[in-house]
Amino acid sequence: MKKFAFPQVGVESPGASPHLTKFAWLSITTALVTIGLKSGAYLVTGSVGLLSDAAESLVNLVAAVVALIALTVAARPADDNHHFGHGKAEYFSAGIEGMLIFVAAAFILVTSIQRFLHPAALESVGIGLAISTVASALNGAVGVYLIRTGRRHRSVTLTADGKHLLTDVWTSVGVIIGVLLVALTGWQRLDPVVAMMVAVNILWTGYRLVSQSVTSLLDAALPEQDVARLDAALDRLRTSEVEFAELRTRESGRQRFVTLTVLVPGSWTVDRGHQVAEEVETAIGEALPDTTVQTHLEPHCLP
Repeated sequence: MKKFAFPQVGVESPGASPHLTKFAWLSITTALVTIGLKSGAYLVTGSVGLLSDAAESLVNLVAAVVALIALTVAARPADDNHHFGHGKAEYFSAGIEGMLIFVAAAFILVTSIQRFLHPAALESVGIGLAISTVASALNGAVGVYLIRTGRRHRSVTLTADGKHLLTDVWTSVGVIIGVLLVALTGWQRLDPVVAMMVAVNILWTGYRLVSQSVTSLLDAALPEQDVARLDAALDRLRTSEVEFAELRTRESGRQRFVTLTVLVPGSWTVDRGHQVAEEVETAIGEALPDTTVQTHLEPHCLP
């Protein structure tokens, strides 16, 4: 088997996470601003829907802080105790965000039921909706930006945080519609009914985040599109003398791991076999950036 040298402590490996914490700080700042805006909207209207919306923004703040911690840990290079790096820290962040969404949904449901049983008139609806709309637009812009950045850098944390913010946008849209309908129809119970519907919707988002996090922590194989690119790279290297077997893949945060056996004729020299293995690693690295490749040479009998 080829020798695999782990990076020394304090030396950044080629696949180490880039400096992504600035995006977590952007999320934290956004959460603080929207908490202030939505709390103000609740205070001027008395809408339980807007209160629930503000509560979810508070969860966004906690999630953003967790994301900052996860990204900081994930960026650490491989060391003597963590030979494959710290990338899996990002999965804990995604899982925690999913669970925080459950908490927000539970709070919204409890508050909505109480307001449904004891309806109250809304005040200054126009001002409250205007404030909430501004907060939603801010969340939407930052959410889309974080998702795009997360996908570009293959960061589970940033992608989950962006999806969390977009979930908050849908929450706000539902609440705004509910408050507007209450003002138009005078049916006060419609406000908590819409809030309940929004809570159910964000529960589904939370479930998907937690499910994805658990699956990744269990060392799931690379996505189908990555495997297809991997197979295409290997197909270009297959010859009448070179074949591949025992291909295994997994990912840890933004870092990919591939192991495979390279089959070459038993009559080849060690140096020639080594050169082929180097070509395989280079080809896979070009097809799938941020990939650690481990090869094993074995002889095989030609027909």
